[in-house]
Amino acid sequence: MQGQQDASFASMRTALKQSVDVIKADPGVQNVMGFTGGSGATNSANEFIALKPLNERSRSAAEIINELRPKLTRLTGANTFLQPVQDIRIGGRQSNAQYQYTLQAENPADLQKYGPQLLSALRKAPGFQDVNTDQQNKGLQALLTYDRPTAARLGLTPQVIDSTLYNAFGQSEVSTIYTQLNQYYVVMEVAPKYWQSPHGLDDLYLVPSTGSGAIPMNTVTRYTPATSPLVVNHTGLFPSVTVSFNLAPGVSLGQATQEIQQVQQRLTMPTTIHGQYSGTLQAFQQSLKTEPYLILTALIAVYIVLGMLYESLVHPLTILSTLPPASVGAILALQLTHSELDVMSIIGIILLIGIVKKNAIMMIDFALSAERNEGQSTRNSIFEAATLRFRPILMTTMAALFGAVPLALGTGMGSELRRPLGISIIGGLIVSQVLTLYTTPVIYLLMDTLRLKVQGRRHRGGQVAEAAG
Repeated sequence: MQGQQDASFASMRTALKQSVDVIKADPGVQNVMGFTGGSGATNSANEFIALKPLNERSRSAAEIINELRPKLTRLTGANTFLQPVQDIRIGGRQSNAQYQYTLQAENPADLQKYGPQLLSALRKAPGFQDVNTDQQNKGLQALLTYDRPTAARLGLTPQVIDSTLYNAFGQSEVSTIYTQLNQYYVVMEVAPKYWQSPHGLDDLYLVPSTGSGAIPMNTVTRYTPATSPLVVNHTGLFPSVTVSFNLAPGVSLGQATQEIQQVQQRLTMPTTIHGQYSGTLQAFQQSLKTEPYLILTALIAVYIVLGMLYESLVHPLTILSTLPPASVGAILALQLTHSELDVMSIIGIILLIGIVKKNAIMMIDFALSAERNEGQSTRNSIFEAATLRFRPILMTTMAALFGAVPLALGTGMGSELRRPLGISIIGGLIVSQVLTLYTTPVIYLLMDTLRLKVQGRRHRGGQVAEAAG
């Protein structure tokens, strides 16, 4: 929870109680614990919500959050930002929302200008929810100044003024009460009604060191209200402003990152400001950078192994031609089921590399054996391989497909994590099975024709070289 920057502990406590009551009334919530104050800013609070077991509720954590969000928005006093908490938090950056984008600058004045602009632009951008910032530079403070000549004339030293203020508002320890079992500290301060506002300074009196009568503090002092940052955040060595946000249903992280880049370009920030993804969003970007290399490495490894197996540089390409239909099928299945291309679905696509290519391996292995051992032509050998290997190809594909059905249709704890894996495997197997039964023989004939042409050119080139010699 985050309140106004001039919010007091009492107002935050009231807002926290209202928020806890609304959340506790939800039928999917088991219990709520909230607290404010502590080491954080005075205008912040935290709540921890435990949901009922999944078999006792019909909604997911995201659905409960979407239903609570409009109810909490109607409350006054503070804003409540909800986010599901994973057992393992990726990114490790604490914020009011799940994803973060950070601006860094050498000059804090640049952040004070462009930080609010970025916050306002993201709040207007589609697909973003619970947009907030850790930039809090409008906290209230009172600057107390005193008239030195007048204070000196009345016998008031700076030490007298300082000690009076500390005894009134500093909660100083003045004594300790000892009992047989415990000890109790005696803390001195003015009554609570006098420190609720700066007007309590008008009720303070100063006693001069000369011992004469008490003098009202407002006789020699005056206070001026001003604003001051509640906290100055740093990322590394430089001041920073972090904008946190959640995503609307159906919006992916890829779309969010593109929108952030477009917003930053429209704001035309100076080169002294550097924007970077942080927390969970940074971990997402780093994982995307390595995924193409991971898939490329897997393809190279498969090509090398197949080349050694068949002693050919051409036929491994025929086998690898079965992978694009599988990837297309996986993407189509994810789109039809409105699932995201997350880490689990990418793992499913990588698994398809090993599952799908066995269709082509079965046919090509039989065709090469018929060519080399029985002397059959390329066309007859691949036709016979496609005919005789159809049943084992279909059986193995269906076995893998039905094995992924429980992942795609399963319910219970953790099913939402496994579902994209099963969907991608099923979609890739269906499309690959339908297409590769026709495309693999055709590509096999084309690759063999290409191989014969290359060999013919090398043979003619060798004859020309011998004749020239």
